[in-house]
Amino acid sequence: MKNKVILLASDQLGKGEQELGEGLLETFFTILKQKEELPAAVFCVNRGVFTLTEGSLVSLQLKELEEKGVDVLACKTCVDFYGLNEKLTAGKISSMAQFAELASKYEVLTLS
Repeated sequence: MKNKVILLASDQLGKGEQELGEGLLETFFTILKQKEELPAAVFCVNRGVFTLTEGSLVSLQLKELEEKGVDVLACKTCVDFYGLNEKLTAGKISSMAQFAELASKYEVLTLS
């Protein structure tokens, strides 16, 4: 995972029931944070920015990844669109330019 960037494009994993998808996404990040090799970054776009808010169970896992040195980034355009500027509890505001830079250096794993 150390040579990867995770592009998180949703607040759930898969297209089924929302509660199931949120639980699957939380499980994925719970397992990921226990690995020795962590991704270089997690970049949240579209509804993925909701995972960085207090209302998301995933925010706790992302905060722990951040504490372990993983860059957890939120698309500024998406945060602004959803009005989440004051609601983020994890991650830092970033830009598509920074994602493009990361994507040029690392393999991108997309979760949606």
